[in-house]
Amino acid sequence: MCFRYLVGFARLGIVGALSNKRLKLAARCRLWNESFFSAPRLKRTPLGGTRRTRSDGVRILVLGGTLFLGRHIVEAALARGHDVVLFNRGKHNPHLFSHIEKLRGDRDGDLVALRGRRFETVIDPSGYRPEHVRAVTDVLGGAIAHYLFISSISVYRDFPPHRSFDEDAPLAEGDQGYGALKARCEDMLEEALPGRVARVRPGLIVGPHDPTDRFTYWPRRVARGGSVLAPGRPERPVQLVDVRDLAEWCVRGAEQCRVGVFNAVGPRSTLTMGQVLEGCATVTESVARFKWVPDEDLLAAGVKPWTELPLWIPESDSRVGGMLLADNRRAVAAGLTFRPLADTIRATLQWDRREGAAGHDLPIRVTPIPPEREAELLAHCV
Repeated sequence: MCFRYLVGFARLGIVGALSNKRLKLAARCRLWNESFFSAPRLKRTPLGGTRRTRSDGVRILVLGGTLFLGRHIVEAALARGHDVVLFNRGKHNPHLFSHIEKLRGDRDGDLVALRGRRFETVIDPSGYRPEHVRAVTDVLGGAIAHYLFISSISVYRDFPPHRSFDEDAPLAEGDQGYGALKARCEDMLEEALPGRVARVRPGLIVGPHDPTDRFTYWPRRVARGGSVLAPGRPERPVQLVDVRDLAEWCVRGAEQCRVGVFNAVGPRSTLTMGQVLEGCATVTESVARFKWVPDEDLLAAGVKPWTELPLWIPESDSRVGGMLLADNRRAVAAGLTFRPLADTIRATLQWDRREGAAGHDLPIRVTPIPPEREAELLAHCV
């Protein structure tokens, strides 16, 4: 329990109800924050979190940590000198991070390895169902000073065309589908750990080790050259965040016990689909020719948005047309930064050529259009 909650309980006159163990944890969290400022008082951000400089070492539990974002979070945390412990089933890349402690188990019933353990912060990039998240909080409970949950912009109820949205937009209801389940995970965490949760809502996460092919398709396709089917308008806004930028920001948020809700999307200023493709051409030194096909023509031809043509969402779609228009000012104010797009493209393509995600059979992997289908569409639509 962080110091801010101890103060709150004191004002209510119920500090005595806290156990000695939880008081000690609260005091420790206070020391973490105060030790990184020259002034003795804890400083706060306007967004409700706390701020400090780099820690001398925080004990972090990462749930998962060996696939994509989790893998980069672990790397960033280790690079910043933290004590990282993994909890996962050992099914994906079990060879990674051989020098750190790994606890084996399953959120779906086998949490024995977590019992009796204490961590300054939990980073959860792998929670998809509220009952699985609840299982962790039930076991660790007061042993968690801070919980950073990787949610998604999919938690929002809808995305009207041509309309930006911020963190206060209405959330999806019910418990059916990815977005609604992520929203219920958020609700559960705020109920179980009030005031101790950071809810991070990324959009499209891209970069090395991406198992989805949702961005990697474009650097790979442009590098091949020739006539490239480019969806929609060149000026159509798109959003993405480099996994390395997101991971480091999450670790810094854990160091700072930052709480709140954040649309963790990028870049800082408007990025267009035309800029993405031109960036791919520049990095790969490709002479590809972009053939822009309007949304309505692609829809009439039966092309599936987002999966067959990654990063393409018809702008007029009444339900998801504005999905790539998230307002990220709160995350930027909290320190989220973005590397140049060329860096992301280059690193993604180098990784794809070296190993890629071809061996992954995860359900999140998309299947972009094959060359023959692309040629057929270009012949029909251009």
